[in-house]
Amino acid sequence: MATTYVAGYLEGGRSASRQIEERNVRMYAAQQRLKRGATLEVFFPKRIDNSRLVKAPDTVRIREMRMFTAAAAVVFTLVMIYGWQHFSSIELGYRVEAKKQQVEELREQNRQLRLTEAELSQPERIDQMARAMGLTDRQPDQVVRVSAVVSNAAPVLAQATLPPAPMAMR
Repeated sequence: MATTYVAGYLEGGRSASRQIEERNVRMYAAQQRLKRGATLEVFFPKRIDNSRLVKAPDTVRIREMRMFTAAAAVVFTLVMIYGWQHFSSIELGYRVEAKKQQVEELREQNRQLRLTEAELSQPERIDQMARAMGLTDRQPDQVVRVSAVVSNAAPVLAQATLPPAPMAMR
């Protein structure tokens, strides 16, 4: 048909184009006639019951969703482990600094205690305090040497000896 149309077009010249033009005019007029007049659109609801339908499982999609979930879980776990390590290292840094500060405080306290000990153990100060309390110098018979008393290695029962009572003042 196409060959005859082309042949007719070549032979007839203007007659083929004239035929196409007339055909287009007729089709346009038919469309215009159909557009005229009120056309009502009426829709009727149709109740469809799909409750008996069973959806076939999509194994490819299920596999993809499982792979995605596993990958997301791995990434989430790695992020949580990184965060835990990061915050643990920060916390340990604070602990180390607190212990360093505590050590410095203890060193300062130890230095203060050594100074206090040195001050309190001065013989002149002890002698002044003893004299203020009414104590006197020791007598030669009051001195007991421990190495002279313990001459054997046998156990000894501890005994207390009272010093002689001072004479009453008359």
